[in-house]
Parts: sequence; structure tokens; C-alpha cells
Amino acid sequence: MKILSMAGNDLRLKILTDSDTEIAHLYFRENQQHLLPWEPIRPDDFYNVEVIQQRLWQAGKDAEQGCAYQFGIVNGAGTEMLGACNFTHVARGPFQACHLGYSIAARHEGKGIMTQALTAAIGHLFGELGLHRIMAAYIPTNARSEKLLLRLGFEKEGYAKSYLKIAGRWQDHVLTSLINPQHTE
Repeated sequence: MKILSMAGNDLRLKILTDSDTEIAHLYFRENQQHLLPWEPIRPDDFYNVEVIQQRLWQAGKDAEQGCAYQFGIVNGAGTEMLGACNFTHVARGPFQACHLGYSIAARHEGKGIMTQALTAAIGHLFGELGLHRIMAAYIPTNARSEKLLLRLGFEKEGYAKSYLKIAGRWQDHVLTSLINPQHTE
């Protein structure tokens, strides 16, 4: 898959593969505490270089097979990972949908980088891959995620009690989706 440009800066979106192990390892290690409230409890070896390399190898295979697209937001030189946006559980057939998850480095939060990254990635998934629907859920207290998704055009569809086990406990989530505007029927 090609590398996607992000408007207005020298950042790029690329499908993460095992060749990105070093920058991904640094990203996850540096942002471990920052991301704790918004992610599942990770196993002890989650931050291990070899485990990250294996996960990224699988991410490359998943993208080749069209079942998931795990993008890294990287600087123009490809030497730093600033965030990630993952489109997983890609379903084809009559559904043509996927789930969205994302994270941004603490020091890059609030700069509009994730808005730019998701705009580019969603354009690719809707335009080139022909998906119809992208679904995202957020914890009700996560105001940044709520604002981001609404800014991107996601619409609230419901409220799921005890939806995902995040930070060690089952938490409610607001369910949202974005429909491909090119699919009117």
C-alpha cells in the first residue's frame, strides 16, 4: 500500500510493518503512561521489541489480506512515530465496514495531527478501498475523542453499557459511525 500524505505538513501515514519496529517501540514506550486510561491493560511483554516486531509483521500481512489497516503517523524522514490509527475487523460482502481506533503521542496532542491523519486515512478507505461504514466508540469522559469524531463527521448512534474492558474495568462507550458520502444508495 502506498504512503499517504497529510495536507499542510511533512507528516505521512504508512501501513506499519516489522521494518518500523524501532520507531513503534519508542512510541509505545514513551507514551505508555499517557495511553493507560484509554487502552486495555497490556500484557507484560507488550512493550518488548521482539513482540512489537511480531505484531507489526502481522499488521503488514493483515493489510495485504485486506482485513486490517494499521497506520503509523510518521515524520517525513520516517524516523519518528507520532501516533497510530487502526482500521480493524474489516468486513466485506454486504457490510463493507470496519472499526477505528487511534492514539497520539502526549507531546503531539492538541495540534490537529490526528484530524489530518484520519482525514487522509478515511479518504483512502472510502475512496480507494470502497468501504461504506467506519465505526468508532469512545469513553464518555474522553472529550478529545468526542470532539475529534464529531469534527470528522461521525454521528452518535448509541450508548453501550460495559462495552470494552479499558484500564482494567468494563467501561461504557458512545457508539458512532461515519458513512461513505459517495454511497447514497
